[in-house]
Amino acid sequence: MARVIAVTNQKGGVGKTTTCVNLAASLAATKRRVLLVDMDPQGNATMGSGIDKNALQLSGYDLLTKRASASEIIIHNEMGGYDIMPGNGDLTAAEVELMMEIGREHRLRQALNPLRDNYDYVLIDCPPSLNLLTVNALSFADSILIPMQCEYYALEGLAALMNTVQQIQETVNPNLQVEGILRTMYDPRSSLTRDVSGQLIEFFGDKVYRVVIPRNVRLAEAPSHGMPALKYDKASKGAIAYLALAGEMVRRHGAKKASDAVAV
Repeated sequence: MARVIAVTNQKGGVGKTTTCVNLAASLAATKRRVLLVDMDPQGNATMGSGIDKNALQLSGYDLLTKRASASEIIIHNEMGGYDIMPGNGDLTAAEVELMMEIGREHRLRQALNPLRDNYDYVLIDCPPSLNLLTVNALSFADSILIPMQCEYYALEGLAALMNTVQQIQETVNPNLQVEGILRTMYDPRSSLTRDVSGQLIEFFGDKVYRVVIPRNVRLAEAPSHGMPALKYDKASKGAIAYLALAGEMVRRHGAKKASDAVAV
C-alpha cells in the first residue's frame, strides 16, 4: 500500500514543487510506482511535468467535485516515469464549491484511497497556504515532507507549520506525522545556512534528511522545459541530490518496516 506524503510549507519559494517533481521522478527511477497529485491552483507541478495546465480536459477540480473519477483524470508521465493527477486554477473554484459540503475536508482521501494499492508512493504538492485544498491533502496524508531554506524567516515559518500539523492531528487526521525536513537551496559557504542547519538537527534530530539540495542552475532551468532535472541533465548536482534523497527515503521506510516486523 502506498505511503502518502504531503509536500508542504506555508512559506512560498522554498522548492516545494521542485521537490515534488524531482522526487517523483527519482523514486520512479528506483522502480517505485509513484503518483504525483497537484493540489496547487498554480499548477506548477503539472507544467513541470510537461503538461499544459491550460489545455486540461479534466483535473483535480473534477475529482474533488465528483465530476470524474481518479482513473479518468490521472495521466502517465512517460518521461518522468510517474503518474500525475494534474491541477490548475480550477482548483480554486473547487474550494469555493465545497465550502458548504459535509465532509469536504475528506474528498481527496475518499477519491484516492481505492488506488493506494496501485502505488508505492503518493506525493501531494500543496498550496503555500492553509486552505481547504491543503486540509484535504493533510487529511489524506500519512506524513508531511517539509522543504525549507536555511534562513531565519524559514524557522519562523516552520514553527507556524508545526502548529498547523498539531491542529490537523486534533481535528481530521490524528495519525499525521512529520516525514522529514529537507534543506533546499543549500549553500554551505554561508554561516547562516550552517547555523540554521545546526538548529534544525538539534531540535528535529533524524527527521532532518542527511541529503541537502544545493542551489543549482540546471535544477532551476528544468521546469521551463517541462521535465524533471533527472531527464534534463542527469549529471547535474540537483538531479544527483534528488536521487540521493529518494534512496534515503526508501532506506528509511525499509528500516521502519523491518522494525515493525520485529516488534510484531
